[in-house]
Amino acid sequence: MTNKQSEVVTLGGGCFWCLEAVFDQLVGVEDVVSGYMGGHVTNPTYEQVCGGRTGHAEVVQVRFDPAQLSFREVLDVFFTIHDPTTLNRQGNDVGPQYRSAIFFHSPEQQATATEVINDLNQQRLWPRPIVTEVAAASHFYVAENYHQEYFALNGSQPYCQWVIVPKVAKFRKQYAAKLK
Repeated sequence: MTNKQSEVVTLGGGCFWCLEAVFDQLVGVEDVVSGYMGGHVTNPTYEQVCGGRTGHAEVVQVRFDPAQLSFREVLDVFFTIHDPTTLNRQGNDVGPQYRSAIFFHSPEQQATATEVINDLNQQRLWPRPIVTEVAAASHFYVAENYHQEYFALNGSQPYCQWVIVPKVAKFRKQYAAKLK
């Protein structure tokens, strides 16, 4: 059952499996769905998106309760678990489908996202400026079923062990008070 006070944001930060694995553990998050956004092809498949020619990013759509978790806190976690300074790349995952993106669902989200990025750039936490795309949410295409809860169901897979486990560990250490 969905809380009528819920808020939704759609985030791209590399592989959607990584983002989903983290946000699933964050207090205040009600649902996380992996999918695709920001492209020009209707009903894209994973294979099409991975080809890098549909314009879509791999994203997670996060539904959260703003009474428990602010949008700014969602963005704080988001910027902790990926490198927002690499254009169309996260580690060995390369292509526009892996871009850093915040697809906002309200003018307030847009303003907060822009403010957070400006603040982080001023703090110079990274050696390069943030290249995260901030764009209005467009049509969200739910990814194929086997992508949903991927880490929870396939945590022993090599990709999960090498890429996702370190991100989850970093998140769990830094946000221990915010774990479900």
